Amino acid sequence: MNGKYRPLWLNKNGDLEVLDQRYLPHEELTRVLKTGDDATEAISDMTVRGAGVIGNVAAFGVYLLAREFENNKDKIIQESAKIRASRPTAVNLMWAVDRMVEVIKNSNDILKDAKAEAIKICDEDVKRSETIGKIGCDIIEDIMRKKNLKNFNILTHCNAGWLAIIDSGTALAPIYEAKKRGIDIHVWVDETRPRNQGANLTSWELLDAGVNHTIIADNTGGHLMQHEMVDMVITGADRVTRCGDAANKIGTYLKALSAKDNNIPFYIALPLSTFDFESCDGVKEIEIEMRSEDEVHIMRGIDSNGKPQDIRITPKDSKAINYGFDVTPARLITGLITEAGLIEADENEIKKLK
Repeated sequence: MNGKYRPLWLNKNGDLEVLDQRYLPHEELTRVLKTGDDATEAISDMTVRGAGVIGNVAAFGVYLLAREFENNKDKIIQESAKIRASRPTAVNLMWAVDRMVEVIKNSNDILKDAKAEAIKICDEDVKRSETIGKIGCDIIEDIMRKKNLKNFNILTHCNAGWLAIIDSGTALAPIYEAKKRGIDIHVWVDETRPRNQGANLTSWELLDAGVNHTIIADNTGGHLMQHEMVDMVITGADRVTRCGDAANKIGTYLKALSAKDNNIPFYIALPLSTFDFESCDGVKEIEIEMRSEDEVHIMRGIDSNGKPQDIRITPKDSKAINYGFDVTPARLITGLITEAGLIEADENEIKKLK
């Protein structure tokens, strides 16, 4: 667990240390998680975020519970339910906790096995991410050949890089692979209000990787597509149903509509662990997380002296509503990029993966 681009690691004391994403890009701070409750809080308050990393931290949260409660299987399993419920939309969270609980149930050496399984989940994500990157980049190269393009403009929403799924993400993995292959690629980075994961996190990642990019207001994407300034849209997902509907950060649905209207391919990149085989109609069946209205009212930045500050940008007595996600129907999705290959957003095709 020493990958260069991992936002979580075990420190010398055996605690889980995570990069605190709430303070990026202006401050690079870490937070130490020592207990299962610490892991639950870190997931809930978005110290860590992104479907894969949420699952990783959840897995290590169960390991921390095993360390807290030693050989008390019932207590560990009981407390694991709190981690599982810390955020309702991202299915990787539930998947990871369920997998860890199964290991606990069948273990004769709980602490050792829990630690090994949590590390294994992370290591598997690295391989998934690498494969998704290669498959996605092959798609980019295919589009470039067909359109005879010398450079490539890609639009993404929210953050689905290594801060979200180790070591190179899902939606950003093909971009990083394109950079390796020498492709002249440029990324339009949606700011992703209200928490600005694009403006804060995706731009920070791309800047560090030397990838050419431009931050845009969320409402700019449709205009760019109308003027043929976008060759492809790619996002991650927090949950995809067996029928191909995809839940992702709020605003993704609007990008898919614009892409469809302008005949631009719209792809979603995800590991197989993000599929929810129990649901079909995403609009009706996926629980959408409702977050604090303060995320709409308050923005974090730095003042003229470089000092980080939180400021309110709305009238004091105005109300706000803050849906964390929306659902993009399968009909708007060109394809699903997974470690098992490019999959149609179709029930018959997705059910073959189960």
